[in-house]
Amino acid sequence: MEKLAARIAAYRLMRGGVIAYPTEAVWGLGCDPENEQACLELLQIKQRPIQKGMILIAGCIEDFETILAVLPPDQYRRLELGWQQQHKTGAVTFLVPDILDQVPYWIKGSHSSVALRVSDHPVVRSLCKEFGGPLVSTSANKSGKLPARSKVIVEKYFGSQLDFIVPGQLGGASNPSKIIDFSTGQLVRAS
Repeated sequence: MEKLAARIAAYRLMRGGVIAYPTEAVWGLGCDPENEQACLELLQIKQRPIQKGMILIAGCIEDFETILAVLPPDQYRRLELGWQQQHKTGAVTFLVPDILDQVPYWIKGSHSSVALRVSDHPVVRSLCKEFGGPLVSTSANKSGKLPARSKVIVEKYFGSQLDFIVPGQLGGASNPSKIIDFSTGQLVRAS
């Protein structure tokens, strides 16, 4: 069933849809990060200002190859190690400089860096594999409301505004990912 759900979700993403899916701690909303219209629709559904930017989530570091290819090998290894240690340290999102300015404004918002996360969650990994790359990831809630921790709350918040809700369970983490500025090492959001 999980593989079929991931295929349906990937199909909807490729057609410009907005979906909800479980992550490590909360439900997320996602879409194709290269589809401007889908991203703007997601922002409208969530009532999130575009200036804030959104996270890109992937199932493996290779999904970010085009963004990370310009990093020196030692910095690439630091990112890789940070994501590999998540099972011990908790989910982590890195704010990585977009050196070549290749990530669109509807993802970065008013920032010069892009928020990247490699997930350990099996549903996220399956989604990214079926879709063929990273997805937008933002918590499933309207701005100012608590993030959804169940499918029922996702449905309550968004009803028929979503194109698909991927079945699955949260990963058991109590808080969303911590966010670290990769350039400075500064903790931007604790988990």
